[in-house]
Amino acid sequence: MGNKLLNKEVQNYINANLNADLHALLMKKSPFPEVSMQEIVQQIKGKQVAERKFPFLLKKGIIFPPQLNLEQSSSEKTALYKSKILKGSTFIDLTSGFGIDAYYLSQNFDHVNLVEQNTELLEIVEHNWNTLGRQANFISKKLEDFLNQNQERFDVIYLDPARRDQQKNKVFLLEDLSPDILEIQETLLSISNQVVIKLSPLIDLKYLVSVLPGISRIEIIALKNDVKEVVIFLSNENKEEIICSCVNLESGESGFTFIFGEEERAESEYSEPEKYIYIPNNSVLKAGIFNLISQKFGLKKLHPNSHFYTSGEKKEDFPGRILEMEPVDSKNIKKKEQFNIISKNYPLKPEEIKKKYGLKDGGDHYLIFTQSKKGKIILKSV
Repeated sequence: MGNKLLNKEVQNYINANLNADLHALLMKKSPFPEVSMQEIVQQIKGKQVAERKFPFLLKKGIIFPPQLNLEQSSSEKTALYKSKILKGSTFIDLTSGFGIDAYYLSQNFDHVNLVEQNTELLEIVEHNWNTLGRQANFISKKLEDFLNQNQERFDVIYLDPARRDQQKNKVFLLEDLSPDILEIQETLLSISNQVVIKLSPLIDLKYLVSVLPGISRIEIIALKNDVKEVVIFLSNENKEEIICSCVNLESGESGFTFIFGEEERAESEYSEPEKYIYIPNNSVLKAGIFNLISQKFGLKKLHPNSHFYTSGEKKEDFPGRILEMEPVDSKNIKKKEQFNIISKNYPLKPEEIKKKYGLKDGGDHYLIFTQSKKGKIILKSV
Protein backbone atom coordinates (compact mmCIF):
# COMPACT_ATOMS: atom_id res chain seq x y z
CA MET A 1 0.00 0.00 0.00
CA GLY A 2 1.33 3.39 -0.99
CA ASN A 3 4.82 2.06 -1.80
CA LYS A 4 4.81 3.73 -5.21
CA LEU A 5 4.09 7.08 -3.57
CA LEU A 6 7.19 6.64 -1.42
CA ASN A 7 9.47 6.37 -4.46
CA LYS A 8 12.26 8.92 -4.06
CA GLU A 9 11.54 10.65 -7.40
CA VAL A 10 7.80 10.85 -6.61
CA GLN A 11 8.51 12.32 -3.17
CA ASN A 12 10.91 14.87 -4.66
CA TYR A 13 8.20 15.90 -7.13
CA ILE A 14 5.63 16.22 -4.33
CA ASN A 15 7.96 18.35 -2.20
CA ALA A 16 8.86 20.55 -5.19
CA ASN A 17 5.17 21.33 -5.76
CA LEU A 18 3.99 22.08 -2.23
CA ASN A 19 3.15 25.65 -3.22
CA ALA A 20 1.88 24.90 -6.73
CA ASP A 21 -1.60 25.67 -8.05
CA LEU A 22 -3.26 22.31 -7.37
CA HIS A 23 -6.07 22.86 -9.87
CA ALA A 24 -3.52 23.53 -12.59
CA LEU A 25 -1.48 20.55 -11.44
CA LEU A 26 -4.49 18.23 -11.76
CA MET A 27 -4.81 19.22 -15.43
CA LYS A 28 -1.31 17.96 -16.12
CA LYS A 29 -0.28 14.42 -16.92
CA SER A 30 1.56 12.62 -14.15
CA PRO A 31 5.29 12.23 -14.90
CA PHE A 32 5.13 8.81 -13.23
CA PRO A 33 3.25 5.98 -15.00
CA GLU A 34 2.61 4.12 -11.76
CA VAL A 35 1.25 7.13 -9.80
CA SER A 36 -1.70 9.29 -10.86
CA MET A 37 -1.75 13.07 -10.57
CA GLN A 38 -4.75 12.74 -8.22
CA GLU A 39 -2.62 10.66 -5.84
CA ILE A 40 0.19 13.21 -6.02
CA VAL A 41 -2.15 16.13 -5.29
CA GLN A 42 -3.65 14.18 -2.39
CA GLN A 43 -0.18 13.95 -0.82
CA ILE A 44 0.48 17.65 -1.41
CA LYS A 45 -2.81 18.54 0.29
CA GLY A 46 -1.92 16.21 3.13
CA LYS A 47 1.40 17.92 3.73
CA GLN A 48 -0.29 21.34 3.60
CA VAL A 49 -2.88 20.32 6.21
CA ALA A 50 -0.21 18.65 8.36
CA GLU A 51 1.76 21.90 8.39
CA ARG A 52 -0.98 23.61 10.43
CA LYS A 53 -2.82 20.71 12.12
CA PHE A 54 -0.36 17.91 12.87
CA PRO A 55 3.24 18.84 12.02
CA PHE A 56 4.55 15.69 13.76
CA LEU A 57 3.59 13.87 10.53
CA LEU A 58 5.91 15.96 8.35
CA LYS A 59 8.42 13.15 8.26
CA LYS A 60 9.87 10.94 5.56
CA GLY A 61 7.74 7.92 4.71
CA ILE A 62 4.34 9.29 5.82
CA ILE A 63 1.30 8.69 3.61
CA PHE A 64 -1.72 11.02 3.71
CA PRO A 65 -5.37 10.00 3.13
CA PRO A 66 -8.06 11.87 1.13
CA GLN A 67 -9.05 15.43 2.04
CA LEU A 68 -12.20 14.50 4.00
CA ASN A 69 -10.24 12.29 6.40
CA LEU A 70 -7.77 15.12 6.97
CA GLU A 71 -10.54 17.63 7.69
CA GLN A 72 -12.24 15.31 10.19
CA SER A 73 -9.04 14.69 12.15
CA SER A 74 -8.28 16.41 15.42
CA SER A 75 -5.36 18.80 15.57
CA GLU A 76 -2.12 17.77 17.21
CA LYS A 77 -2.59 20.48 19.88
CA THR A 78 -6.02 19.32 21.07
CA ALA A 79 -4.99 15.66 20.94
CA LEU A 80 -1.90 16.39 23.05
CA TYR A 81 -4.03 18.20 25.64
CA LYS A 82 -6.43 15.25 25.93
CA SER A 83 -3.53 12.81 26.21
CA LYS A 84 -2.48 14.37 29.52
CA ILE A 85 -5.83 13.45 31.07
CA LEU A 86 -5.88 9.72 30.24
CA LYS A 87 -3.76 6.77 31.33
CA GLY A 88 -4.12 3.06 31.97
CA SER A 89 -3.28 -0.36 30.57
CA THR A 90 -5.70 -0.92 27.66
CA PHE A 91 -6.98 1.78 25.27
CA ILE A 92 -9.30 1.45 22.29
CA ASP A 93 -10.36 4.03 19.72
CA LEU A 94 -13.58 2.76 18.15
CA THR A 95 -13.63 5.40 15.38
CA SER A 96 -9.94 5.91 14.73
CA GLY A 97 -10.11 7.66 11.35
CA PHE A 98 -6.67 9.03 10.50
CA GLY A 99 -5.56 8.19 14.04
CA ILE A 100 -4.34 11.58 15.30
CA ASP A 101 -6.27 11.37 18.58
CA ALA A 102 -5.36 7.71 19.04
CA TYR A 103 -1.65 8.44 18.47
CA TYR A 104 -1.53 10.91 21.37
CA LEU A 105 -4.25 9.62 23.70
CA SER A 106 -2.77 6.11 23.73
CA GLN A 107 0.74 7.19 24.75
CA ASN A 108 0.08 6.41 28.43
CA PHE A 109 -1.25 2.91 27.74
CA ASP A 110 0.43 -0.48 27.37
CA HIS A 111 -2.04 -2.00 24.90
CA VAL A 112 -3.57 0.05 22.07
CA ASN A 113 -6.41 -0.92 19.73
CA LEU A 114 -7.72 1.01 16.72
CA VAL A 115 -11.04 0.13 15.08
CA GLU A 116 -11.81 1.56 11.63
CA GLN A 117 -14.26 0.27 9.02
CA ASN A 118 -12.43 1.98 6.12
CA THR A 119 -9.81 -0.66 5.34
CA GLU A 120 -7.75 1.55 3.03
CA LEU A 121 -7.61 4.32 5.62
CA LEU A 122 -6.63 1.88 8.35
CA GLU A 123 -3.80 0.53 6.17
CA ILE A 124 -2.48 4.09 5.81
CA VAL A 125 -2.64 4.59 9.58
CA GLU A 126 -0.87 1.27 10.24
CA HIS A 127 1.86 2.18 7.75
CA ASN A 128 2.36 5.59 9.36
CA TRP A 129 2.45 4.20 12.90
CA ASN A 130 5.05 1.63 11.83
CA THR A 131 7.06 4.45 10.25
CA LEU A 132 6.84 6.41 13.52
CA GLY A 133 7.77 3.37 15.61
CA ARG A 134 4.38 3.01 17.35
CA GLN A 135 2.64 -0.33 17.88
CA ALA A 136 -1.08 -1.09 18.01
CA ASN A 137 -3.69 -3.70 17.18
CA PHE A 138 -5.37 -2.51 13.96
CA ILE A 139 -8.93 -3.84 13.58
CA SER A 140 -10.75 -3.39 10.28
CA LYS A 141 -14.42 -3.76 11.29
CA LYS A 142 -17.60 -1.80 11.64
CA LEU A 143 -17.97 -0.51 15.18
CA GLU A 144 -21.28 -2.35 15.64
CA ASP A 145 -19.74 -5.66 14.52
CA PHE A 146 -16.80 -5.19 16.83
CA LEU A 147 -19.02 -4.52 19.83
CA ASN A 148 -21.20 -7.53 19.07
CA GLN A 149 -18.17 -9.84 18.90
CA ASN A 150 -15.98 -8.29 21.60
CA GLN A 151 -15.26 -10.19 24.83
CA GLU A 152 -12.61 -7.84 26.29
CA ARG A 153 -12.68 -4.96 28.76
CA PHE A 154 -10.75 -1.71 28.27
CA ASP A 155 -9.53 0.93 30.69
CA VAL A 156 -10.53 3.70 28.29
CA ILE A 157 -12.78 3.72 25.23
CA TYR A 158 -12.54 6.71 22.89
CA LEU A 159 -14.99 7.73 20.16
CA ASP A 160 -15.24 10.58 17.68
CA PRO A 161 -18.63 9.95 16.04
CA ALA A 162 -19.28 11.09 12.47
CA ARG A 163 -21.26 14.32 12.51
CA ARG A 164 -22.73 14.23 9.00
CA ASP A 165 -25.85 12.44 7.77
CA GLN A 166 -26.20 10.49 4.53
CA GLN A 167 -26.77 13.76 2.65
CA LYS A 168 -23.45 15.09 4.08
CA ASN A 169 -25.32 17.65 6.22
CA LYS A 170 -23.92 18.42 9.67
CA VAL A 171 -25.82 16.91 12.61
CA PHE A 172 -25.43 17.55 16.33
CA LEU A 173 -27.94 15.53 18.38
CA LEU A 174 -26.45 12.34 19.81
CA GLU A 175 -29.08 10.10 18.23
CA ASP A 176 -28.19 11.52 14.79
CA LEU A 177 -24.49 10.77 15.05
CA SER A 178 -22.82 7.67 13.67
CA PRO A 179 -22.64 5.70 15.87
CA ASP A 180 -25.76 6.66 17.85
CA ILE A 181 -24.29 7.35 21.30
CA LEU A 182 -27.63 6.98 23.08
CA GLU A 183 -28.09 3.53 21.58
CA ILE A 184 -24.66 2.14 22.52
CA GLN A 185 -23.86 3.96 25.78
CA GLU A 186 -24.85 1.00 28.00
CA THR A 187 -22.78 -1.40 25.91
CA LEU A 188 -19.76 0.89 26.11
CA LEU A 189 -20.02 1.23 29.89
CA SER A 190 -20.38 -2.55 30.24
CA ILE A 191 -16.85 -3.04 28.84
CA SER A 192 -15.10 0.02 30.28
CA ASN A 193 -15.26 2.23 33.36
CA GLN A 194 -14.36 5.30 31.29
CA VAL A 195 -15.73 6.29 27.90
CA VAL A 196 -14.44 9.48 26.29
CA ILE A 197 -16.42 11.04 23.44
CA LYS A 198 -15.42 13.96 21.23
CA LEU A 199 -18.40 16.06 20.12
CA SER A 200 -19.16 19.16 18.06
CA PRO A 201 -18.25 22.53 19.60
CA LEU A 202 -21.83 23.58 18.85
CA ILE A 203 -23.52 20.97 21.03
CA ASP A 204 -25.60 22.21 23.95
CA LEU A 205 -24.24 21.26 27.38
CA LYS A 206 -27.62 21.17 29.14
CA TYR A 207 -28.90 18.83 26.44
CA LEU A 208 -25.89 16.52 26.98
CA VAL A 209 -26.44 16.30 30.72
CA SER A 210 -30.16 15.64 30.23
CA VAL A 211 -29.68 12.65 27.88
CA LEU A 212 -26.47 11.08 29.21
CA PRO A 213 -26.78 10.23 32.92
CA GLY A 214 -23.24 8.83 33.10
CA ILE A 215 -21.35 12.09 32.44
CA SER A 216 -18.66 12.73 35.05
CA ARG A 217 -16.64 15.40 33.26
CA ILE A 218 -16.92 17.88 30.39
CA GLU A 219 -13.94 19.52 28.66
CA ILE A 220 -14.51 22.57 26.45
CA ILE A 221 -11.35 22.90 24.36
CA ALA A 222 -10.54 26.06 22.41
CA LEU A 223 -7.40 26.63 20.34
CA LYS A 224 -6.35 30.26 19.97
CA ASN A 225 -9.86 31.26 21.12
CA ASP A 226 -11.63 29.07 18.56
CA VAL A 227 -13.69 26.36 20.31
CA LYS A 228 -12.72 23.11 18.59
CA GLU A 229 -14.22 20.34 20.71
CA VAL A 230 -16.56 19.48 23.54
CA VAL A 231 -15.27 16.26 25.12
CA ILE A 232 -17.40 14.28 27.56
CA PHE A 233 -16.33 11.55 29.97
CA LEU A 234 -18.81 8.80 30.84
CA SER A 235 -18.25 6.71 33.94
CA ASN A 236 -19.91 3.84 35.82
CA GLU A 237 -19.20 5.58 39.10
CA ASN A 238 -22.12 7.46 40.62
CA LYS A 239 -20.94 11.06 40.84
CA GLU A 240 -23.28 13.73 42.07
CA GLU A 241 -21.23 16.52 40.50
CA ILE A 242 -20.07 16.99 36.91
CA ILE A 243 -16.70 18.71 36.66
CA CYS A 244 -16.41 21.13 33.72
CA SER A 245 -13.18 22.63 32.43
CA CYS A 246 -12.69 25.50 29.97
CA VAL A 247 -9.29 25.75 28.26
CA ASN A 248 -7.94 28.04 25.57
CA LEU A 249 -4.80 26.41 24.18
CA GLU A 250 -1.90 28.53 22.89
CA SER A 251 -3.34 31.69 24.42
CA GLY A 252 -1.30 32.00 27.61
CA GLU A 253 -4.60 32.26 29.50
CA SER A 254 -5.52 30.31 32.61
CA GLY A 255 -8.06 27.54 32.41
CA PHE A 256 -11.24 27.61 34.46
CA THR A 257 -12.91 24.69 36.22
CA PHE A 258 -16.37 24.66 37.76
CA ILE A 259 -19.19 22.33 38.76
CA PHE A 260 -22.03 21.98 36.28
CA GLY A 261 -25.10 23.74 37.70
CA GLU A 262 -23.18 26.42 39.62
CA GLU A 263 -24.29 29.05 37.12
CA GLU A 264 -27.93 28.69 38.22
CA ARG A 265 -26.98 29.68 41.77
CA ALA A 266 -24.58 32.51 40.85
CA GLU A 267 -25.46 36.20 40.74
CA SER A 268 -23.76 39.22 39.19
CA GLU A 269 -23.42 42.77 40.38
CA TYR A 270 -23.49 45.56 37.80
CA SER A 271 -21.40 48.67 37.33
CA GLU A 272 -20.40 51.32 34.85
CA PRO A 273 -16.91 50.74 33.39
CA GLU A 274 -14.03 50.93 35.85
CA LYS A 275 -10.30 50.84 35.08
CA TYR A 276 -10.11 47.26 33.77
CA ILE A 277 -12.37 45.49 31.27
CA TYR A 278 -12.46 41.68 31.10
CA ILE A 279 -13.41 39.74 27.97
CA PRO A 280 -13.98 36.00 28.61
CA ASN A 281 -12.47 33.64 26.07
CA ASN A 282 -14.77 31.60 23.87
CA SER A 283 -14.48 28.39 25.89
CA VAL A 284 -15.95 30.25 28.88
CA LEU A 285 -18.67 31.82 26.72
CA LYS A 286 -19.48 28.37 25.33
CA ALA A 287 -19.95 27.14 28.91
CA GLY A 288 -22.55 29.88 29.48
CA ILE A 289 -21.20 30.73 32.94
CA PHE A 290 -21.84 34.46 32.65
CA ASN A 291 -22.77 35.08 36.29
CA LEU A 292 -20.42 32.48 37.75
CA ILE A 293 -17.32 34.03 36.16
CA SER A 294 -18.37 37.39 37.62
CA GLN A 295 -18.87 35.95 41.09
CA LYS A 296 -15.70 33.80 41.14
CA PHE A 297 -13.39 36.67 40.20
CA GLY A 298 -15.19 39.43 42.09
CA LEU A 299 -16.03 41.31 38.89
CA LYS A 300 -19.04 43.42 37.95
CA LYS A 301 -20.92 43.10 34.68
CA LEU A 302 -21.65 46.07 32.46
CA HIS A 303 -24.99 44.73 31.24
CA PRO A 304 -26.93 41.41 31.45
CA ASN A 305 -26.46 40.79 27.70
CA SER A 306 -22.98 42.24 27.09
CA HIS A 307 -20.76 39.67 28.88
CA PHE A 308 -18.09 42.27 29.56
CA TYR A 309 -16.82 42.62 33.12
CA THR A 310 -15.05 45.38 35.01
CA SER A 311 -13.05 46.16 38.16
CA GLY A 312 -10.97 48.98 39.61
CA GLU A 313 -8.10 46.65 40.52
CA LYS A 314 -6.65 44.05 38.19
CA LYS A 315 -7.75 40.46 38.84
CA GLU A 316 -5.09 38.01 37.68
CA ASP A 317 -5.64 34.56 36.14
CA PHE A 318 -8.85 35.58 34.39
CA PRO A 319 -9.65 33.17 31.50
CA GLY A 320 -9.67 35.78 28.76
CA ARG A 321 -8.30 39.19 27.87
CA ILE A 322 -7.81 41.97 30.41
CA LEU A 323 -7.67 45.49 29.00
CA GLU A 324 -7.12 48.83 30.69
CA MET A 325 -9.77 51.04 29.10
CA GLU A 326 -11.64 54.29 29.45
CA PRO A 327 -14.93 55.62 28.04
CA VAL A 328 -14.57 57.77 24.93
CA ASP A 329 -16.99 60.08 23.14
CA SER A 330 -17.65 59.14 19.51
CA LYS A 331 -16.72 62.71 18.54
CA ASN A 332 -13.17 62.06 19.72
CA ILE A 333 -12.65 59.07 17.42
CA LYS A 334 -10.42 60.25 14.58
CA LYS A 335 -10.62 58.95 11.04
CA LYS A 336 -7.93 56.54 9.84
CA GLU A 337 -7.03 55.55 13.41
CA GLN A 338 -6.26 51.84 13.78
CA PHE A 339 -8.09 49.65 16.27
CA ASN A 340 -9.19 46.11 16.98
CA ILE A 341 -12.94 46.66 17.07
CA ILE A 342 -15.24 44.61 19.28
CA SER A 343 -18.99 45.05 19.13
CA LYS A 344 -21.36 43.18 21.46
CA ASN A 345 -24.90 44.07 22.44
CA TYR A 346 -24.58 47.11 20.16
CA PRO A 347 -26.62 48.06 17.04
CA LEU A 348 -23.66 48.19 14.64
CA LYS A 349 -21.35 45.36 13.58
CA PRO A 350 -17.55 45.89 13.45
CA GLU A 351 -17.57 46.34 9.65
CA GLU A 352 -20.31 48.96 9.93
CA ILE A 353 -18.41 50.75 12.70
CA LYS A 354 -15.23 50.85 10.61
CA LYS A 355 -17.14 52.34 7.70
CA LYS A 356 -19.02 54.88 9.83
CA TYR A 357 -15.93 56.22 11.61
CA GLY A 358 -13.39 55.66 8.82
CA LEU A 359 -11.23 53.37 10.94
CA LYS A 360 -8.51 50.89 10.03
CA ASP A 361 -8.53 47.38 11.45
CA GLY A 362 -5.73 45.89 13.56
CA GLY A 363 -2.91 47.32 15.64
CA ASP A 364 -2.38 47.11 19.39
CA HIS A 365 -5.32 49.20 20.59
CA TYR A 366 -8.96 48.27 21.10
CA LEU A 367 -12.31 49.95 20.73
CA ILE A 368 -15.28 48.25 22.38
CA PHE A 369 -18.80 49.20 21.37
CA THR A 370 -21.33 47.84 23.85
CA GLN A 371 -23.92 48.79 26.46
CA SER A 372 -23.95 49.30 30.19
CA LYS A 373 -27.18 49.49 32.15
CA LYS A 374 -27.25 53.23 31.44
CA GLY A 375 -27.09 52.79 27.67
CA LYS A 376 -24.66 52.59 24.74
CA ILE A 377 -20.97 53.18 25.49
CA ILE A 378 -17.65 53.18 23.65
CA LEU A 379 -14.48 52.07 25.44
CA LYS A 380 -10.94 52.79 24.25
CA SER A 381 -7.84 50.95 25.43
CA VAL A 382 -5.32 53.06 27.36
